[in-house]
Amino acid sequence: MNYKFFTRKQGETPQTQPIPGREAEMIQGRSGGWMFDAGIWQMLRRCLLIGTAQSTYYAGKTELTEDFVKVVTDAVATDANRVASEILYASDGRAINNSAPLFALVLLSMGKTPAAKQAFKEIFPDVVRTGSHFYEWLNYTKSLRGFGKIVREVGKDWLSREDVQGLAYQLLKYQQRYSFSHRDVLRLFHVKPPTEDHNALFHWVIKGWEDLPETIPSTALAQVWWYEWLKRHQDQTHRAIIEGRLTHEMVAPVGKMDKKAWQLLFNEMPIGAMLRNLGSLTELGVLRADETANLDRVASVLNNAERLRKGRIHPIDVLKALKTYQSGGKLGRSQKTWQPVGRIVDILERAVELSFHTTEPTGKVFLHAVDVSGSMSCGVVQSVGLSCCEIATAMALVTAKAEKNYVIRGFSTAFKELGISRKDSFSSALRKASDQNFGGTDASVAYNWAIKQQFKADIICFWTDSESWAGYHHPAKVLEEYRKKVNPNVKAVYITLAPYQITLVDPKDPLSWDLGGFDPGTPRLIQLLATDQI
Repeated sequence: MNYKFFTRKQGETPQTQPIPGREAEMIQGRSGGWMFDAGIWQMLRRCLLIGTAQSTYYAGKTELTEDFVKVVTDAVATDANRVASEILYASDGRAINNSAPLFALVLLSMGKTPAAKQAFKEIFPDVVRTGSHFYEWLNYTKSLRGFGKIVREVGKDWLSREDVQGLAYQLLKYQQRYSFSHRDVLRLFHVKPPTEDHNALFHWVIKGWEDLPETIPSTALAQVWWYEWLKRHQDQTHRAIIEGRLTHEMVAPVGKMDKKAWQLLFNEMPIGAMLRNLGSLTELGVLRADETANLDRVASVLNNAERLRKGRIHPIDVLKALKTYQSGGKLGRSQKTWQPVGRIVDILERAVELSFHTTEPTGKVFLHAVDVSGSMSCGVVQSVGLSCCEIATAMALVTAKAEKNYVIRGFSTAFKELGISRKDSFSSALRKASDQNFGGTDASVAYNWAIKQQFKADIICFWTDSESWAGYHHPAKVLEEYRKKVNPNVKAVYITLAPYQITLVDPKDPLSWDLGGFDPGTPRLIQLLATDQI
């Protein structure tokens, strides 16, 4: 027994204390460790991209969302236009889903200045794109602020848009959500129909069509007509799908859903619906190993990078679909079970990679440090069992797959080999990483390993929640040592995967960056940083 544990600490600053002389730049995280203050704008982007509606290891969702509200409120008071730009950035397929941008949109509308009100009005149609978004926005608005003048103005505009056919599609596809129906909103906003097509559409919403017109009133109302026709001719479901081009959300409540109906729907199914219904289509026999034409269509849709981008399909959605599909129905909300088709799994593996954005190999040497500590095992999407660690592993792997020179290791209080390489599938990489979730968090161990091994990396990437607390050295100080002993020009990138206002980046270090997590463009951005293109 000796006192080395105590004497060792006297000449060092543990992560549970701020760096001497830098106290004003640092804040204490929920883990007890001291890190640099990320500031409101970095915090805002994290909340928008990651969301706060799911509890993390260190904080409940209510506490996180209270932080979200405060940071949006402070940011709106500082620069409402910049807040609007951040909301648009996240809403355009970069956030896990559109809920956090919609929530922030309501908070923006509550800003006290004319600039905030104007910014809200300008971005509203680009954030509230679907009927589902509209209902969700209404729900948050009702709870947080009520229906004032500016809310009624944008609501009226959304419901009286010039594209009547597009409006009819949204009103038919999403007839009610969040305790609201379209009848409710038309009465709430007192919308006056600007055209005859609008008038006929609103009449259908409020009163329905007791007497179905013998012919389709107009092209804009064609899908509504076929929906009403199907309600009266349920045995003609197949015809309604073909001629009316109805989606499964329109058909399922009123038609007879047999295998042929699903096949017809599948033939025209958009990318998002296809991704969500792979299990159901497999159970019904539409997707089978010997149904090669159908499997080819799945590949042509899900393995097309441009379709993924235009459909705003987030990589996390594809990861969820992959894990759910492989489970055969044991994960997720589905009550159905199925035997996974091997080719579908391969297609989803490829879709995960394509849903992220990468460039050509840079030729640089990458060291990926994936946080595998206990805090990273807390589920981000608990319904399918995806943890922060698994998502971090997938993001690190897609970055590695785009490169030739890399190492992927995991850190907690040690820096360990995970056995992951670019030859791994995402499924196998997730399994390897999820087996390692335990222990405290000390990001500095990655630098210590690189110093000991004299590993000359061009860029070191940390995939973490940034709650580093367990070590005797601050990561920024050990990075300084690495630059003195191994590579003075190494770049450090911290991809933060939790909505906390902390960062491991020293604000005085021009070669370190902090990126908000779950952005599909992160791997490409890392490559650009590695090659000095930004």
